Amino acid sequence: MAGLALDGSNPDVSLLYDINGLAKDAPHWFDRVMEFVGEYGIIIGLALVTLAAWWSVRKRPQEAPSAVAGLVWAPLAAGLALFANIPIRGFVERPRPFKDHQGLDVLVAGKTDFSFVSDHATLTMAVAVGVFMAHRAYGVAAIGLALLEGFCRVYMGVHYPTDVIGGFALGTAVTLLLAPLAMMLLTPLTTALASSRVGRLIRAEPTAADQGADEACAELSESRSAGGDHGNKDLAA
Repeated sequence: MAGLALDGSNPDVSLLYDINGLAKDAPHWFDRVMEFVGEYGIIIGLALVTLAAWWSVRKRPQEAPSAVAGLVWAPLAAGLALFANIPIRGFVERPRPFKDHQGLDVLVAGKTDFSFVSDHATLTMAVAVGVFMAHRAYGVAAIGLALLEGFCRVYMGVHYPTDVIGGFALGTAVTLLLAPLAMMLLTPLTTALASSRVGRLIRAEPTAADQGADEACAELSESRSAGGDHGNKDLAA
């Protein structure tokens, strides 16, 4: 299959020109920033968000093993999604947009592989959805970064908008569809590791404040139980 959008009147191509046209009007330094962000910056940002989510979920004693398993699944899902993209690219064989359309401002040279679907969009959305499954707040931030990645790829002139949408769909589908099997395999592993010498990677040590709160809760529970027993005795009398 050849290119999916060759006609300039096609909305896919029109949106490509609209977004990439912003690069022509932007200062040179801004284009260089977008080039770095689109190629490496957002991936680095996603890695940092994932680490922050891991640091946070470790502090949840009951949920930590399953949440950490979800964060481990995120990059694994991204790798599987990229692997699944190989036959898709070979089947569609869609050229890069700058090979079929004139006047694009291409910020990254040397892109000779096929365009559909975008590897960057696939990878970032797969990781983002995996993080969202483990930690909602950090997951929203990760999804925001993935969406920005998609915009950057079109802005840089190396992908059509539908390349990006296809990447988002592929990354999301692989992460969600295989998540039940992945969690079934990974959660027992992280649970076992939580009790091993590397347990702090899975579950953080409780702080003095946490221990004090647990003791206070236990005392309150005992007090309520004692009061309930006393009340029952009075009723029985």
